[in-house]
Amino acid sequence: MTSSVPVTSERLRTLFRPRSIALVGASDKSAFSASAFRNLVDFGFADRAHLVNRRGVEVHGRPTVTTCTEIGEEVDVAFLMVPRAGTLDAMSDAAAAGIRNAVVLSSGYGEAGPEGRAAQDELVAHAEKLGMILLGPNHLGFANFVEQVPVISVGSLPRRSGPIALLSQSGASSSAMLEFAVMSGNDLSYMVTLGNEAMVTAGHVLDFLVDDEATRAVAVFMESVREPEVFRRAALRAAEAGKAVVVLKAGSSQLAARTAAAHTGALVGDDRVIDAVFRQCGVIRVDSIEDMLITAGLAAHTGPLSVPGVGVVSISGGACDIVADRAEETGMPLPEPAGATEQALTAVLPAYGTVQNPLDITGAAVIDPSLFTESIKAMADDPAVGVVAVINGLPASGDGPWPGQPLIDATGAGAAQAAKPTVLVSQILQPYTDYARSIVEHAGLSYVLPGLKQAVTALAALGRWSQVHHRLAAGPAADGGDRVPTVPAAAGRRGTWSEHAARGLLREAGVPVVPAVLAASAEEAAAAAAEFGEPVALKIVSPGILHKSDIGGVRLAVTGEAEVRAAYETVRGSAVHVPGAEVEGVLVSPMRSGGTELLVGVVRDPEWGPMLAVGLGGVFVEVLKDSALAPLPVTADQARDMLLGLRGAPLLLGARNTVPADIDALARVVAAVGDLAVALGDELESLEINPLRVDGDRIEALDALVTWVSV
Repeated sequence: MTSSVPVTSERLRTLFRPRSIALVGASDKSAFSASAFRNLVDFGFADRAHLVNRRGVEVHGRPTVTTCTEIGEEVDVAFLMVPRAGTLDAMSDAAAAGIRNAVVLSSGYGEAGPEGRAAQDELVAHAEKLGMILLGPNHLGFANFVEQVPVISVGSLPRRSGPIALLSQSGASSSAMLEFAVMSGNDLSYMVTLGNEAMVTAGHVLDFLVDDEATRAVAVFMESVREPEVFRRAALRAAEAGKAVVVLKAGSSQLAARTAAAHTGALVGDDRVIDAVFRQCGVIRVDSIEDMLITAGLAAHTGPLSVPGVGVVSISGGACDIVADRAEETGMPLPEPAGATEQALTAVLPAYGTVQNPLDITGAAVIDPSLFTESIKAMADDPAVGVVAVINGLPASGDGPWPGQPLIDATGAGAAQAAKPTVLVSQILQPYTDYARSIVEHAGLSYVLPGLKQAVTALAALGRWSQVHHRLAAGPAADGGDRVPTVPAAAGRRGTWSEHAARGLLREAGVPVVPAVLAASAEEAAAAAAEFGEPVALKIVSPGILHKSDIGGVRLAVTGEAEVRAAYETVRGSAVHVPGAEVEGVLVSPMRSGGTELLVGVVRDPEWGPMLAVGLGGVFVEVLKDSALAPLPVTADQARDMLLGLRGAPLLLGARNTVPADIDALARVVAAVGDLAVALGDELESLEINPLRVDGDRIEALDALVTWVSV
């Protein structure tokens, strides 16, 4: 449900940066009220908070007013902690007092079946009538750690602020996320629980955070993407601005999807579509709370990398082995040291050291900590390295000076002189205590990446995200010229088109199609076959017959005039199996053999719009599920990445005695199919080429299908 009240970044500033608030429904009997008020006291905001209790009794040791209109001064936010039955009246009272933002705690709305959804619609309509912005319902509020403003019923809030904003559709899970953020040293700028997102969605908050100077990365836990286009635009803005968005998206399994629906009343879309949209927008998708916050923390610390390569410097050979194994699993690039890098490292390492990446600087660093400094500088100068990861131990607890301090200090000295970002990596996932923080800060460092497995996961994701950032920041690229396909007349955009009509549409759009003749008689079929001069394929042409081979409507490798004539009659006669089917004729085309067959198709997702699918044909698509998806439009470069990302891509590159495909030409054809689908607009239901045959530089559509929304 899209709100008629504009949810703009400017409006959200008054919500998330309030000068004063009203706790409506404040009560000593309510744990939510007690927690919210305790936070206000702890953060020094209690003198700007007004307690509203309809009986006017003392609450939390403070006097109350019975209505918001009695407050008598300007208030920015009303935190409504009243039951669902009293929420509409409480909103009316707040609006009458000039309050424009409502944070609604109560549940029983969209997550509670048809009755709850109706109540949520009524809630939104009431907010719109009052001109109010609504956060929630069914959540716990938000905390602004930068300006020390808690409007939230979550206990044990930290006072330290940092560069990561945390958004969560789950209020209960947000407590665990907050606890891990504190434990791992990933301090927050904001924590926003979103609940049912009846009006303010994750996309709206993300858009606000793109412009927030204190926030450098955003971590999001979500079970569904509401208002997809709002989220997509905000995610693209964030990626272009160099602010990473890291999402833990639940609902990839059928059971999780049902659970999410029960929790928030949300419909969880196709998970592969979500993956494709996230990739295109630069959203980093992870599968654990730990990876979500660690990856966001890393991205906030380094910003976009110039190149995705990681240079690893370690005092532990075992840690180097672990990192190498994990790098292979995640696709984290570990570039071999360039010639100049090898020379610089050879000059400082002991004779028994081996120059490679990951680099074990050996135990000699205990005697000469400057090995860390010089190795970091040399690795950072390598043109293929975008970030240097320095692995060392770090104590979680202790008292007094730490014996390993010189090694960390040498790391800090190297980081200060390095030409690329440098991060300290601890070997295990451990708490980032005040003692550990004092050691790190003594060295002039400010961030620790905890755990080898988590570090590699985060570094690999950082590299991929950085590439998307650079592509978006560079703006639209000239990608093969002006491709504006011809769009058929509106009267013709109905039902299902025959293969002959679909071929014509593709040909006009610049998509290469195998030559063919539509024959209306056996004589015309024989003449066409003679003209082609090679074995031919014959197929019945009818918009009402989609599965031609199932009814005997296809004959392959037909040679000789007599066989062509007989095949024509057989194929034409197969229409008897589909009563009422309109037959346009029989398509005659030259046989093609060899090469690699692809499926290229476009379908319209109800939430995200047209989606392009590319996959290798046959068992690769149907059995191995080897396909790639992307929301349209796509550039030729993006299409190339899709093709090379297939598990079967080696077949396109010449594996198993296949002729290497002209990947660039193939990518242009795939992008042209996408451009055609975009030009056809919302009336297009689906467009499929199956197969698109690729044999070296020869690329041809052998069969095609087009269906329209209107029947």
